[in-house]
Amino acid sequence: MARLTYLELPVSDLASAKAFYAAAFGWDFTDFGPSYAATTSGDTDIGLDADPAEKTAAALPVIEVDDLEACEAKVRAAGGEITVPIFAFPGGRRFHFRDSAGHELAAMQADG
Repeated sequence: MARLTYLELPVSDLASAKAFYAAAFGWDFTDFGPSYAATTSGDTDIGLDADPAEKTAAALPVIEVDDLEACEAKVRAAGGEITVPIFAFPGGRRFHFRDSAGHELAAMQADG
């Protein structure tokens, strides 16, 4: 079953954002390069994206699915607009889309 598993937040200053969430909530972050870090609790995790070329304009909810290509086809059939085609990232693959109300979300399939 598809479920919300990740929330990616655009940030301007990665170090400052990591420090805030660590101090406020006790969260630990794993760095995935110089402009991206994420919690890796295995529950609903938070990603912080400071890359100006890749970060979204607003928070990006990420829905985990079992079959990424089938999900993409269903999103298209339901009237969704693919905004970022399927791409690989450490741990899986995903694509971004806009729903019928204009919200940007992502669907992802974990490796393995």
